[in-house]
Amino acid sequence: MKETIEQFISQLSSLAWGLPLLIILIGGGLYLLLRIQFLPFRYLGHAIAVLRGKYDDEKDDGEISHFQALTTALSATVGMGNIAGVAVAITLGGPGAVFWMWVSAVIGMSTKFFTATLAILFRGKDSEEKIQGGPMYFIEEGLGKKWKFLAVFFSISGLIGALPVFNVNQLTQAINDIVLKPSGAYFGFRTDIVIGLVLAAITAIVILGGLSRISKTAEKLVPSMVGLYFIMVLIIIGIYIEEVPYYLKLIVTDAFSASFFEGDAFLGGVVGGLILLGIKRGAFSNEAGIGTAPMAHGAAKTNEPIREGLVAMLGPAIDTLIVCTLTALAILVTGVWQSTLDNGVSLTAAAFGNAMPSFGKYGLMVCIAVFSISSLFSYSYYGTKCMSYLFGSQHKGIYNYFYIASIILGATASLEMMIGLIDSFFAFMAIPTMTATIILAPKVVAEAKTYFNKLKKPT
Repeated sequence: MKETIEQFISQLSSLAWGLPLLIILIGGGLYLLLRIQFLPFRYLGHAIAVLRGKYDDEKDDGEISHFQALTTALSATVGMGNIAGVAVAITLGGPGAVFWMWVSAVIGMSTKFFTATLAILFRGKDSEEKIQGGPMYFIEEGLGKKWKFLAVFFSISGLIGALPVFNVNQLTQAINDIVLKPSGAYFGFRTDIVIGLVLAAITAIVILGGLSRISKTAEKLVPSMVGLYFIMVLIIIGIYIEEVPYYLKLIVTDAFSASFFEGDAFLGGVVGGLILLGIKRGAFSNEAGIGTAPMAHGAAKTNEPIREGLVAMLGPAIDTLIVCTLTALAILVTGVWQSTLDNGVSLTAAAFGNAMPSFGKYGLMVCIAVFSISSLFSYSYYGTKCMSYLFGSQHKGIYNYFYIASIILGATASLEMMIGLIDSFFAFMAIPTMTATIILAPKVVAEAKTYFNKLKKPT
């Protein structure tokens, strides 16, 4: 039975991540990048000023600050996608997979700008008449009622796509491999169940408190853990500094030769398969075009859609171009990607353990725990938004109990099943998100030109 389910999910993931999705996700992202003529990239300094609160106005609509919106979104994306997802990409595709993750991030910055802008530009109201943002609302408000079927499809997919099963799976694996197995305290399936129950209890305490508690928790946890992780990886890179130039070059050259790729060919070749792998792992890492982050950014307290688009654009840069690259270099320069059969978070842990034998794995364990647990909080918010849209906000709390129960599944299921499940529903979420974003792109371009022209005028 288990094998049948795993095979079905694997086939579903392969079907979902076919050529049509690659075209709409990457081709659509390139179209958005060219449509806006790289304009937002010229205002990165302004984006940081917005993030720091320079333009905050308490009278504006919304629930949370720009900074809280970004950290809530990042608490979902800066997590296992950066630590375990990168390791999975290198295991299957070699160093070249990292290059295609970079490509997805640059394109994703433009996509995030558009989707977050739309989340503010076309806010809707839930059944309690509260203002809400996200793909389901900008589809219905921006495209009209006749497109509601896409909003419904996104929300149904989001109910599954927002489940924390991959993060929990990898956190459980990390706890087992780094802490319990070396100390002889691992007892197989029973231990996994206990870990799942503890994580479910921690998550319940936070998520049943609503968005305010989620965003305040993320605001405190995410920056400090990114900082700690950043310092630890810099130490590893410092230890192996002579290897860094070689591997940076190999990331680029291997992207076009796919010498280490072990997956299925795509578009007739292994390079195509490597590109698809990099795009998939990049999409899981930064979620650009998937539609989850716009749900957080849609709650930002602002009446200027472009400002939130600019803040959201920083997400893929922080998430993939910085954090994922650091993880990749740690795995590559230590050589563990070729010297061990470990995969996922265990491979990253091996890199930290090799470079810093006394404390490396334990420092990583702290980062993994905070990244994963903060991800659990944010994804629950996304799921309740989908639930609220489909069945009314009075029923959104029901999703939290379904969500908490799924944590047990994530703790006890296989890595392959959890990756396949989330990959599939991320793909399904991307279809309506990107379709609506591409159609509504001219509205964003017009809004951007108006906003940036106002910036140029002296006050």
